[in-house]
Amino acid sequence: MTDGQIAQTENQIKELKKSDFYFDLPQELIAQDPLSDRSSSRLLVLDKYTGEVSHHIFKDILDYLHAGDCLVLNNTKVIPARLLGEREGTGAHVEVLLLKRREGDVWETLVKPGKKCKPGTRLVFGDGLLRAEVLETVEEGNRLIHFEYEGIFEEILDRLGEMPLPPYITHKLQDKNRYQTVYAKYEGSAAAPTAGLHFTQELLGKIAEKGVEIAYVTLHVGLGTFRPVKEENVLQHHMHSEFYQVTEEAADKINSTKQKGGRVICVGTTSCRTVESAADENGVVQAGCDNTEIFIYPGYEFKVLDALITNFHLPESTLVMLVSALAGREQVLAAYAEAVEKKYRFFSFGDAMFIVDLQKML
Repeated sequence: MTDGQIAQTENQIKELKKSDFYFDLPQELIAQDPLSDRSSSRLLVLDKYTGEVSHHIFKDILDYLHAGDCLVLNNTKVIPARLLGEREGTGAHVEVLLLKRREGDVWETLVKPGKKCKPGTRLVFGDGLLRAEVLETVEEGNRLIHFEYEGIFEEILDRLGEMPLPPYITHKLQDKNRYQTVYAKYEGSAAAPTAGLHFTQELLGKIAEKGVEIAYVTLHVGLGTFRPVKEENVLQHHMHSEFYQVTEEAADKINSTKQKGGRVICVGTTSCRTVESAADENGVVQAGCDNTEIFIYPGYEFKVLDALITNFHLPESTLVMLVSALAGREQVLAAYAEAVEKKYRFFSFGDAMFIVDLQKML
């Protein structure tokens, strides 16, 4: 790239606007329920260099994966983080969404109605099975809450809590396991890594049989990932911190794949953000755990990821910006327009997209 091209790219990044990532989405295309067969959702394949688009069923992903590839999956597990209770003394209804455990029994939470829950407010859940006190208000109006109970917190939460489905899903989830991936293992997420919802154990078995390495990483998804971008200037948006962990085994599989010329294919934006956060300046993934606030938008140069399996995301969201960094904003929005025209299902329980260099597969 010449100095002139670098300067042009830098200017384009400085001028990134939230409205550049808007697209029109009919309400009826927002998926309200998961399909009975996870792997029967539709799959749009997008060539990240040419913009070429083709249409498939998700289980056809098997045809696009080859021996020597490495599939990276986020094995976080969603906790039933939505608690419905009341304010002690008044009986007024209150909703608490657990975002992040700060220490011990103190959690950072999102509370509705927030104005009525000032520091010192006492809350009751499950006829007193779980009690809490609001300690303080922190950034974004979130509350630090200290919980009081007898027994094991996770068991009580499993009894009282509900799955924290996104606000655009209005149907009640009949089976809460459908908002978990089949490989979910480590509890800590306030939202599911939804690109992984399409995989079944059978499909994962067939992928492994083809000689594809499977590496599991962990990133506990916070609601910050889905919070709307409020500033028109994209660069003024601040990402919320999320905890991630990469094991020695996962790092070795990913690094070995890169060294041998194979492709690292991330399942979901959370897996992508994990490996990109864990990589050094040479693109070597380091084992360990940390918190990440990485914000990926057009102009970002990927150090590890070669291809991405992802769902269709909200207009003007940081997730649309991430996929635009991989395949170009114009090509992504053109693919989204075709998905809308062909009535693909959008968001958490919707259909999938595979962004890949098709030439590298030949």
